[in-house]
Amino acid sequence: MQRALARVLRLPRPRRLLGARPCASDAAASGGREIQVRALAGPDRGADLKEREQMSPMEVGVFVRRLRGLMNEIAAFPAPTIAAMDGFALGGGLELALACDLRVAASSAVMGLIETTRGLLPGAGGTQRLPRCLGVALAKELIFTGRRLNGEQAHQLGLVNHAVAQNEEGDAAYNRARALAQEILPQAPIAVRLGKVAIDRGMEVDIASGMAIEGMCYAQNIPTQDRLEGMAAFREKRPPKFVGK
Repeated sequence: MQRALARVLRLPRPRRLLGARPCASDAAASGGREIQVRALAGPDRGADLKEREQMSPMEVGVFVRRLRGLMNEIAAFPAPTIAAMDGFALGGGLELALACDLRVAASSAVMGLIETTRGLLPGAGGTQRLPRCLGVALAKELIFTGRRLNGEQAHQLGLVNHAVAQNEEGDAAYNRARALAQEILPQAPIAVRLGKVAIDRGMEVDIASGMAIEGMCYAQNIPTQDRLEGMAAFREKRPPKFVGK
């Protein structure tokens, strides 16, 4: 089983694939058992409105459906995902970050669902994920006003997990996201994956149904070698060596 525990999504720079964590390998990418961390860099903006202005209404609808589908795929990724915001994450950029499990921002980063200031509304999950993150009233205020937040303000509201001072290289949030990924990597991958399933699915239902989902996820973890290894390591007072089985 592939131990792909964390993927870091970096928003601020021209799109390019960045180097993986040293322990990553071709075996991991092809379904091996090694841990991998990938980083994806993206443009320092949201959707290109100049490009969209040239589209027909039908083309706009297709474009937005595809974009929404992409965000759903990111949200459904089985391993934890971390969005790092070092620059601007406006509109679709913030919707991408909202689709991730964890978010890190530079204190100087600027983010917001600003679509209403352009005669639009969020169409790639923003109207659904922001209320689930911040609550209905605050999400409505931010969407109705199209307000922009810096990283510190976003952290105070709970929109991002961590806000860090920007460095000279302009990649402070990215570095913090990678450090956060390093904290996740040593943990039992099956337990982490099932924990994500339990939380994500449980948030969509009432608490009684959520408890049932948790119970089903817990039951799936009971037969794993990693559960036995974790208990043995605790008993023997040593670090566990999880294998993703």
